[in-house]
Amino acid sequence: MREIRVAVVGVGNCASSLIQGLQYYSQKRKDPIGLMHYDICGYKPENIKIVAAFDIDRRKVGKPLEEAIFSPPNCTKTIEDAIPPLNVKVSMGPVLDGVSPHMKGYPAERTFLVSKEKPVDVVSILKEKDVEILINYLPVGSEKAARYYAQCCLESRVSLVNCIPVFIASDSGWAKKFKQKKIPIIGDDVKSQIGATIIHRNLTKLFHDRGVKIDRTYQLNTGGNTDFLNMLNRERLISKKISKTEAVQSMLAIPMPSENIHIGPSDYVPWQNDNKVCFMRLEGRIFGDVPINLELRLSVEDSPNSAGCMVDAIRCCKVARDRGVGGVLESISAYTMKHPIKQYPDETARTMVEEFIRGERER
Repeated sequence: MREIRVAVVGVGNCASSLIQGLQYYSQKRKDPIGLMHYDICGYKPENIKIVAAFDIDRRKVGKPLEEAIFSPPNCTKTIEDAIPPLNVKVSMGPVLDGVSPHMKGYPAERTFLVSKEKPVDVVSILKEKDVEILINYLPVGSEKAARYYAQCCLESRVSLVNCIPVFIASDSGWAKKFKQKKIPIIGDDVKSQIGATIIHRNLTKLFHDRGVKIDRTYQLNTGGNTDFLNMLNRERLISKKISKTEAVQSMLAIPMPSENIHIGPSDYVPWQNDNKVCFMRLEGRIFGDVPINLELRLSVEDSPNSAGCMVDAIRCCKVARDRGVGGVLESISAYTMKHPIKQYPDETARTMVEEFIRGERER
């Protein structure tokens, strides 16, 4: 069987949903509900093999990966509770800025408990395990840690799929480094399969295309997972707000004034666990300068929603490696990430991805 050898950084809810989903779809080959693509150039979800994992929590470090994905503070819904042995033990990564100081004041089952283990040599493990693609699932605001792992990818010639809003694939300097080494990279800040960002983008474009003048809009999100707890530290939210806001503003010919658009995480509600609730409002004017208001409430399990995009991003990254293509993969980045190096409308990005899969587009 053709393998795609993957390492994950951060064994949190998103990694848990992805790994459970890979097992789930290996058993559901005749009825692959919930996938944007079942087959990409011969690669199916079951071809993705997790061969290495890095974390900093003492309840996960040193544990078999199939156990660690169910360890606290993970709280996502169970997709597949019988995960066969993956023959992967979670390695201790460098902490750097991966843990926000404010989280020390919360119950242990809700936050990180940093291991006292010595960090491993990440580059050596990536080489030893023949890793092809590294997925960055670090907490929002982990600027130093994200760049550390990006540098490890360059040194080990491993591709990076950057799922967090630290601008690496969308940064011209980092993009140039990956292109020079002919290493594919995808990023930044993963979208959900059907999430607040993609709905907000498409509603904004619908209003714009139908001649509606949008005066004001907001998107407020609440959740109870560690990601929302981490984001209570507003200093870690700068790049996240930029990423989400630009994703929506890019649908307009003329961006809205900053005082009239508010998009970003709003609060932490512990009992929501991994369920994310979005409240959205668009205010505008139609024919004759007559007001129109739209309000929407979305409730969705956050981590499986991102995994729906990740299985495509991983496989497209592998296809690029097979073809010897390096640098930023613009098509799949635009389709699956909130802050790609270049924004495109979602239907255009989807067409670009189909062209890439057929070999009609290089990246």
